[in-house]
Amino acid sequence: MNRSSRAKILTTHVGSLPQPDGSWTNAASGPGALQASVEDVVRKQRDVGLDVINDGEYAKGGDWLSYADERFAGFEARQLQGLPMIARGADRETFADFYDYANRHGTLFYNPGEQIVQKRTHWVCTSPIRYTGQAALAREIELLASSAAGAETFLTTTAPSSLEVYRGNEYYATQEEFVWALAEALRTEYETIARAGLIVQVDDAWLTALWDRIGIPMGLDAFRAWCTTRVDALNHALAGIPPEQIRYHLCWGSWHGPHAFDIEMRHVADIMLRVNAGAYLFEAANARHEHEYEVWDNVKLPAGKIIIPGVITHATDVVEHPALVAQRIRRYTERVGEENVIAGADCGFGGRSHPQIAWAKLRSLVDGAALCS
Repeated sequence: MNRSSRAKILTTHVGSLPQPDGSWTNAASGPGALQASVEDVVRKQRDVGLDVINDGEYAKGGDWLSYADERFAGFEARQLQGLPMIARGADRETFADFYDYANRHGTLFYNPGEQIVQKRTHWVCTSPIRYTGQAALAREIELLASSAAGAETFLTTTAPSSLEVYRGNEYYATQEEFVWALAEALRTEYETIARAGLIVQVDDAWLTALWDRIGIPMGLDAFRAWCTTRVDALNHALAGIPPEQIRYHLCWGSWHGPHAFDIEMRHVADIMLRVNAGAYLFEAANARHEHEYEVWDNVKLPAGKIIIPGVITHATDVVEHPALVAQRIRRYTERVGEENVIAGADCGFGGRSHPQIAWAKLRSLVDGAALCS
């Protein structure tokens, strides 16, 4: 991550940006239309004043998980038995009436939540895992490089633990072997992005979001050990990349629900920092997690590392005042130092916010960071 400009607080976001019509997926038909849409979203980020930008995840169709469906050999599509993981958990059980209402009215995401649940494919591993997404990845890199020349850019990819949620295993002897095989295959994607000179952003929304699905019955110690195993597999895949070229994004799933059973940051901050990355993005602006800046009173940020707390959030359509954004930034700079903070967002805006709201929030992000500079 760029440390050269310390006269200002740098700004970035998490990855997914809304399509102009607010749709979840990329409606562009044909490579020419996709190129034009990526150029447009890059221009918008530059016009707003963001310092570290991407392609809005347009080349992924706006979906941080399903894009990978066609990038691995060794899997067969199967009918999922039972509820998908996103439809389970203590939050769902405790607030069942709310979730029933939200599912019927399609309010868990900006686009109907049931569409997102239904489009996930359940894959089962039946033979050795191999990465086969080289051509699609090359196209993503080419689109971003040609559209954002001269800018500091990042490209998103997914952690093995988040792919694991929608993939069963009938080939490897243990679940740990399966996760490490996923990580080994993902190494190709991570290293290809890095060789292209882009920042590798690893998205890992499911790691902590599984707390209220599988973690609560396990207990905290067992769940932390479960998470640590998956972080170690990720580090194996990232081993050949300089940490300063890696960003790790941790969140709690980010659907529009209560999140009353999210695991607390104090229980996972050390696990997040275990990832061999140079920068860490996490939720810090929504009402469930805003208070957790206090965690950094007791957690020591390792030398040379950067945190990118969310200081604007997708969780509400209220556009944050720049003065509030500045206050949120200062809570972190006071604790870890200005040189170790970049201002970011809680999670992606695509599929969670109306385009007008998303871009207004990003403008407030930039304006709030300027107040701190």
